Amino acid sequence: MSGSSRTAAVHALLIGINAYPGGRCPPLEGCLNDVRAAEEALLRRTGGRLELRRLLDGDATVTAVESAVRDHLGQAGPGDTALFWFSGHGTEKPATERVHLDVEATGRWQALVCVDGLLVDKRLGALLDEVAARGVHTVAVLDCCYAGGATRGRHLTPRFASPDPAWCAAAARDARVPARPARHVLLAATRLDQPSYEGRFDGRAHGLFTHALLGALRAAGPETTYRELLAAARSRLQVSCAYQRPTLAPSAPGGAADHPFLDGAGARYPSPFLLREDRRDGWQVDCGSGHGLPQGPGTEFRLTRPDAAGRPRAEAAGEVVRADTVGEVVRAVAVRSEHTLVAPVGWVPESARVYPVALSALAVPPASVALSAPGDRAAVQALRRAVAGAGPGGGPSPLLSLVERPEEQAGDLLFRVEVREGRAHVLRRDGSPFVRPLPLARSEDADRIAACLVHLTRWHQLRDLEAPPGPLTGQVRLEITPWGGDTPLVADEHGETVCRYDLGPAGPVPPQVSVRIRHTAPTGRRLWCLLLDLTDSYASHTSLLDDGRFVGPGRTGYALDNRPVQLSLPSHRPPRPGAFVLDWLKLIVCEGELNIVPFHLDRWNPLAPLSSRDSVLRHADRALRFDAPERSARDAGPAQAGGPGQWATQTVRVRTVVPEW
Repeated sequence: MSGSSRTAAVHALLIGINAYPGGRCPPLEGCLNDVRAAEEALLRRTGGRLELRRLLDGDATVTAVESAVRDHLGQAGPGDTALFWFSGHGTEKPATERVHLDVEATGRWQALVCVDGLLVDKRLGALLDEVAARGVHTVAVLDCCYAGGATRGRHLTPRFASPDPAWCAAAARDARVPARPARHVLLAATRLDQPSYEGRFDGRAHGLFTHALLGALRAAGPETTYRELLAAARSRLQVSCAYQRPTLAPSAPGGAADHPFLDGAGARYPSPFLLREDRRDGWQVDCGSGHGLPQGPGTEFRLTRPDAAGRPRAEAAGEVVRADTVGEVVRAVAVRSEHTLVAPVGWVPESARVYPVALSALAVPPASVALSAPGDRAAVQALRRAVAGAGPGGGPSPLLSLVERPEEQAGDLLFRVEVREGRAHVLRRDGSPFVRPLPLARSEDADRIAACLVHLTRWHQLRDLEAPPGPLTGQVRLEITPWGGDTPLVADEHGETVCRYDLGPAGPVPPQVSVRIRHTAPTGRRLWCLLLDLTDSYASHTSLLDDGRFVGPGRTGYALDNRPVQLSLPSHRPPRPGAFVLDWLKLIVCEGELNIVPFHLDRWNPLAPLSSRDSVLRHADRALRFDAPERSARDAGPAQAGGPGQWATQTVRVRTVVPEW
């Protein structure tokens, strides 16, 4: 928007070609209908802001299209939107020259088929980027074959043509335009290697993609993003055809794909994931093992909440998330590379709708437990019984899995429990102890050992928690500086931030540091930050940051309200030369406030009564849950239901050392 307060305009160039020259390309039926329907939809959505130009059939020459991009879309100014829409034939040809192969990784180049020749995808992309370079939000919608590389048998008509060889020769020169990151948004009917089709709806021919996209657009709310809109169009398209898959570019989270449709004012953080119905596999979420999602039971997603302004967030199909569905849960059934098949829990989603969802519970593998008690069969039986009753209500613990041999472990965490001379040694793979040996003489001793294994497993789950890469990754940074200084400490070659005791007149003096949380993004929304201190006594607490707080963009939050954080050995470890203690400071950053209870653990105390383990057992299942608090009286605002939305993690390992003076 310029300094004049004028209303941002939408400059649209709509191109539709049914009547190709006889013998050169097969005719189409639905392209002019696509243009008319797109015009109606745009008029409804933009009101008086639409500046429209059409090129239909014989008027859509290569020269006319290029000129219209420059002269019509080129009239858009900073803050305006330029929309290029093409319905017609597409084509592809082998890239034979070296200069073509350098920019076409598939070995083929693609083009739109105009009425008199080819407009190569690289050429079109360069023209649109010239418009975008002037501060114009630029969008291309292509309903033709092989559209995914550019910037249509059966009862369906393919929008593909093998055009006149002379056209290919003339167009080959344009395929040499070097590839570069696009500045415009592309909504394409297909992937790079797919045909697209047209069919009949209520007696009228349309491109399948255009029909699906406009159907989603008619239902779309004002804040529906390109990502959400395309997901809804894909769901609608699958009802008609399984042979083409629409694509979006660029698709990086938090970028152009997450602008509201025809609005370049600014991207918002995308809905973490989208829930949609697949015609063959049922309901699925667009997140899988390729995004860092672990295998196994326990992963859940929750429908996201209305936004902070109180307006319901638009769904991908365009309808708002109803109040009676916000917070509903779907549970992972099978985690695949690109998506996860899910089952709704206690509710029925509406077919052909797309729901924004957030990860609300993350599956974690159980720890493997290998028992060894040579010559003491009773000890093994007692430990097996204790592990079998170490879960909530005295049932099996989902956190522990007994294995006969250490190499059979189910996950990365392995406990080797060896009984020697009436004491149980809980060991790592290398034989080093997790804790001091525990007595095993009475029945309750076996229960205490099982409780220890549950406690250690939960602690390691918290320590090793890592968020899949996403828009918030790296936006908030955890820094540790010496108290009174401003330069962050740097990890050593072992990945540890080392803080050393000083020697004072009265003896060793523990170091003091400042722990700060920098929200480095200059713009965006405030983010909720939870800082865990995980100690080598197997405790986890959140008191350094008052059980979590919001930090605004470009702002800094401080542990203990910017008072010094003293790093010292616990009271039961005298500060002798060479002594040390380890802390893992884990920062969890998310859009909404979390329930902090599952992140609290007291230190492991072998003398504590067994009843004290109840707080651990309440959360000791095979999932880490990211639920919002049940209530909140914070000055920062009300709790946001539905889990954290986008989230990220960072862990700093701190070693506090007493030097050898």
